[in-house]
Amino acid sequence: MKKDKIIYWSITGVFSLFMLFSAYNYLTAPEMRLAFEHLGFPDYFRIELAVAKILGVLILLAPFVSRDFKLIAYAGFALNLVSAAIAHGASADPTQAVVMPLVFLGILTVSFLYYRKSFHVA
Repeated sequence: MKKDKIIYWSITGVFSLFMLFSAYNYLTAPEMRLAFEHLGFPDYFRIELAVAKILGVLILLAPFVSRDFKLIAYAGFALNLVSAAIAHGASADPTQAVVMPLVFLGILTVSFLYYRKSFHVA
């Protein structure tokens, strides 16, 4: 049981750091504005997505948040990552831009499986 929680917190920590890094870039990096434009998204979506990622990370990492909110955060991140892969693929971006969201979807999946295993979530 202790091993499962260590794996859960390690994987979830790595995933959370990536999401916070991307949210920070969305809010501060000028090239992100161009990237969202390239993908066909309005500029306000970049801000909304950054805020959603920050809130999602807080929900995943906070020990006192209810299971329902954590499951919604997992679903939101999964939707975000699948949508990112589709958007990059539809924009004919390099293969790496399509694959990386799917890699992080895999990391999110491991986090979710160990969340269920470690905290006895059905």
